[in-house]
Amino acid sequence: MNKALRILIADEQHFHRMKVERLFNQLGYYRVAPVQNLEELLTLVDYGCEPFDVVVINASLAVGSLDLRGFFLDNPQVCHALIFNDQHAQSTPMQAYAEQTIQVSAKARPDLTCIQCLMSSVDPALIPPHDLTGRYRTPAEHTEATARRNCHF
Repeated sequence: MNKALRILIADEQHFHRMKVERLFNQLGYYRVAPVQNLEELLTLVDYGCEPFDVVVINASLAVGSLDLRGFFLDNPQVCHALIFNDQHAQSTPMQAYAEQTIQVSAKARPDLTCIQCLMSSVDPALIPPHDLTGRYRTPAEHTEATARRNCHF
């Protein structure tokens, strides 16, 4: 697990930011910066000296002012993004764009499963070497699990 990953959470609700941050903490990630509005996010992304590995943002922060998908696809300062509470997203699985660098969810707030799915595409070391039954995977099975990018809930 790469504990040095830089994570940015953007949501106007303090309680929601804290809940999402705690989900990352449960997985062992503690380098998390929470922001409450789009302006703060843009400042940190634009003027940061190193890229953010993960940005998790409530889509409602950018309604009418910024195309989040386009912004994250074209921005070298953001490696992976999860856009949640997106009313244009399909309501079943998370949609993935550009080799999984952007995931979009209609969920009002990401849960632990959603964050685990996101982080499995960011940090392959997060995927355990065993399956849900406790049986250890063969190297080929582990590689396949690591490479699997579509998470369905």
